[in-house]
Amino acid sequence: MSWPTRLRDTGSDPDPRFSFANERTFLAWIRTALALLAGGIGLEAFAPELAVPGLRQVLAALLVLAGVATSALAFRRWLRSEVAMREERSLPPPRIAPWLSYGVAVIALAVFVLVLVANL
Repeated sequence: MSWPTRLRDTGSDPDPRFSFANERTFLAWIRTALALLAGGIGLEAFAPELAVPGLRQVLAALLVLAGVATSALAFRRWLRSEVAMREERSLPPPRIAPWLSYGVAVIALAVFVLVLVANL
């Protein structure tokens, strides 16, 4: 049985406005994933070598991996939220949000410090 069939067989149809809002949230996670991928590629392609050799590549790879994880988990989040609405349960919290926000902050701080040190 396909996932759309299993979804339709679960609970009852929610108000379409809520399903559309859930879809917009999914698309926002996908845009975030694309931005992380672009940031990682841009860091590797256009940033000068940082104070520590090879660290630019590590930070770029971390951004790309964060984009991959965000993209992979976006559909799962959409599906969990859709099922919760169909079953009239509370929506699940976005588990990746704290990891994503703290991870991007740490990477951005590392890039800032390394660029600052490289320009001294």
